[in-house]
Formats: sequence, C-alpha cells, structure tokens
Amino acid sequence: MAKTVILHLSGEDPVLAEIDQEPQASDQFLKVTNMRKRDGKPVSYLAAGVQSVIYPWHRITFLELMPSDEERSQVVDFFRT
Repeated sequence: MAKTVILHLSGEDPVLAEIDQEPQASDQFLKVTNMRKRDGKPVSYLAAGVQSVIYPWHRITFLELMPSDEERSQVVDFFRT
C-alpha cells in the first residue's frame, strides 16, 4: 500500500508524493511516484507523463510520513473547549 509523504528537497518547495515502503537505513536513494505540489498542481520541472522519480539521499533535506486515513482514525486528537 502506497504511503503519502511530504518530500523536502534541497533548494525546492516541498512536494507531495507516494512511496511503496518506508525507507531503510541502508537505502541510497528514494523512489517516489505521483509527485505534485502541496496544492495538487503538477510539479513544473517534471516532464509530462513522468510516473516515478528517483532521488539520491543527499538531495533530500527531510521526509514527512503522513498517516493513512485508517491510522488517523485510531489517533485521539487533543482539543480545548
């Protein structure tokens, strides 16, 4: 099952993408699919029809793993009244 991530690249705005599995410590690159801007628009520097992109780890500042809808339903949010 694909997991949605926010990918922070060096010198670029963050983008949304999907990964097939969480990265391992031994991985030398990260393969992402369905890249798009955070507002859902296409990423301007990718050619039309690109399905996946492979980034070496030195280009990635950090990666945010977003919870799935199922995981989100299990978390109790705190709120003020």
